[in-house]
Amino acid sequence: MQVDGKVEGQIQTDKTLIISESGSASGEIYAEHIIINGCFKGTCYATRIEILSKGRVDGTLYTDDISIEQGGRFNGVTKPAPEQQIVDFQEAKTTESLTAPSKTAQPKKAQQGSSS
Repeated sequence: MQVDGKVEGQIQTDKTLIISESGSASGEIYAEHIIINGCFKGTCYATRIEILSKGRVDGTLYTDDISIEQGGRFNGVTKPAPEQQIVDFQEAKTTESLTAPSKTAQPKKAQQGSSS
């Protein structure tokens, strides 16, 4: 798959994704191999990522194999490729409930009156 124009959002391919010199992408990319010679902003997940001499990347790259040609620019962080992308919904729910604001009722103040 090759991007020659502008793409925003999520791209998924089980093969190679090429962002050409005239191409621009932003969002999330999931691919086996990514070759960037245009602009990319976002998060990439790939077995192999190549930033060519005209490539510009801002974001987070999840890969165990990255190369940057002379002239290529990368501003961001790299992290090891995740073994599996599993979301533990039970843990996420627990974390959410711990950080959610408490909705406890405030006690009402008792009114005092004078008695004769």
